[in-house]
Amino acid sequence: MVERVTSFELDPPDGAEMARRVERCVERTPWLVAERDAVVVGYAYAGLHRERPAYQWSVETSAYVRDDAHRTGVARALYASLFAILALQGFRNAYAGITLPNAASEGFHESFGFTRVGVYHGVGYKFGAWHDVLWLERAILPQVAEPPAPLALPVLRSDPSGAAAVERALSGG
Repeated sequence: MVERVTSFELDPPDGAEMARRVERCVERTPWLVAERDAVVVGYAYAGLHRERPAYQWSVETSAYVRDDAHRTGVARALYASLFAILALQGFRNAYAGITLPNAASEGFHESFGFTRVGVYHGVGYKFGAWHDVLWLERAILPQVAEPPAPLALPVLRSDPSGAAAVERALSGG
């Protein structure tokens, strides 16, 4: 992750930092992990798009897959489960940022229904160069008048029917 510009991490986060990020994320939204033979091969998560209350129905999504697991369906399975859970929670909009150039990630996101919004030019500096980020958007649920507030992930999972729905989403059902 830190050896490429696809992530703007400058220093690799240690286990404690990753645990902190996951813990903070799952207070509200999913962080999903894919494993093969007890080895993490990818993860995907959603975080709040912005802090202000009017943005509460929008999330930013990210997915990362190990090089040796690219093009094996890991990212597709993670995103399918992620979006199914986000819909159960009541989120309406998803946004994703991709460091350019990255044709594989652009194609993947577009195949998942994302459309281009615009480019932040020179927004990140890494490896002695400025990098652009393409922003994309995708509907999760229809935008309706007076939408209920999205459910925090623990609230959804505390209800037996919500927990069952989350399990179905995780199993691809």
